[in-house]
Amino acid sequence: MEIQPITEGQFFHIYSRGVNREDLFKERKNYYFFLKQYFFYCSDVLETFAYCLLKNHFHLLVYVNENVQVAKRDGEGMFKLNASKQLSHFFNSYAQSINKAYNRTGPLFESPFERRLIDHDNYLTSVIQYCHFNPQLHGFVNDFTEWEFSSYHAVLNNDSSLIASQKVIDWFGNRTAFQSAHKRNLQNKDVEKYIIE
Repeated sequence: MEIQPITEGQFFHIYSRGVNREDLFKERKNYYFFLKQYFFYCSDVLETFAYCLLKNHFHLLVYVNENVQVAKRDGEGMFKLNASKQLSHFFNSYAQSINKAYNRTGPLFESPFERRLIDHDNYLTSVIQYCHFNPQLHGFVNDFTEWEFSSYHAVLNNDSSLIASQKVIDWFGNRTAFQSAHKRNLQNKDVEKYIIE
């Protein structure tokens, strides 16, 4: 199966899990470090609309920014950032840190990471909901709003440090509509598209 290229000006659902279903997050601080590294490597090229981190996998819903250029290190001109390369740098950085911290070797993530082009409005809405429902669907919590490592509360609190929270709220209409949309369970046919276990 051909790998979908990460193209500018498009929304993508990006997800991966640990090799052999190994945990990506071995303790609480790893979740924070993952988000910190993600922001460092990817915040210029990706606008994040939703995320969820679970022990052995993660989901990201992103918009790929167009024509992102940064200054060269030597100060001589500009160069264009590539979203796929930035994601690769991010995954490598996180894996190397985990390997060093926990005395492990080899790859941490399944490769290549999965990506699905979001090609219609209902799909975008469903992936946002799915990301937030994920901890409940996998039985980590009884109520998805209790899970700390998803973007649900960042959107509700209009926290734009990592999430395009206002754009997400606007997508649903307003804050109340965002909450209401999350009160209904996704139908099985919606969920099946996204399950990676």
